Amino acid sequence: MSASLGRRAVAEAVGTAALVAVVVGSGIQATELSQDVGVQLLANSLATVFGLGVLITLLGPVSGAHFNPVVTLAAWFVGRGRGDGLTARDVAVYVPAQIAGAISGAVLANAMFAEPLVKWSAHDRSAGHLWLGEIVATAGLILLIFGLARTDRVSFTPVAVASYIGAAYWFTSSTSFANPAVTIGRAFSDTFAGIAPASVTPFIAAQLVGAAVGLGLMVAVFGRPAPAETDVVVPRGETELAVPSAH
Repeated sequence: MSASLGRRAVAEAVGTAALVAVVVGSGIQATELSQDVGVQLLANSLATVFGLGVLITLLGPVSGAHFNPVVTLAAWFVGRGRGDGLTARDVAVYVPAQIAGAISGAVLANAMFAEPLVKWSAHDRSAGHLWLGEIVATAGLILLIFGLARTDRVSFTPVAVASYIGAAYWFTSSTSFANPAVTIGRAFSDTFAGIAPASVTPFIAAQLVGAAVGLGLMVAVFGRPAPAETDVVVPRGETELAVPSAH
């Protein structure tokens, strides 16, 4: 990427903060406007779809718009040793920036709706079927992102990734967090989109498993990349290979 590592880190932090603010803020707004859980989830998912698509389009050319540690780790793993992908140093900067951004986004959403700036969520999400949902959601996200890169359809990343996350809100039992940073950030808000701190670690473990499954599926479907092939510098990004985050 042409941008300095510092600028890319800022883009990742700002993008992840905005994403979490969208997820948490729209969840709060939805519960204030309707008591119907279905309507609340619809509002939350639609806001996330639109917000994610815009953020990937805007920040993809700067950092690849990952907004997601598993996407960053997968991009590093796929491009390791090639000289044109993410380095270990990039990963060491991206991931903390994403986590800090996610926490900031949750605090910002709480502030906008006059909620306590930090209040641990009481929404327990500890159950095997929810962890399976996270594995499925994350595997699908990784397969989609890297599959688009392998088939030279990176320009479709903003729409494709946002659409996938929107669909995964509804077809997965966990409502598709698929993102360790966002999972951590959502623990800071005791609202509709929150997750209890005790549920965070199992969710992240499931997401890491899902990322590994997604990469395995990518190889099974598309084969191993040729040594000289241009790889994914994912996003959630676009110019460089947008690999978006999950929410």
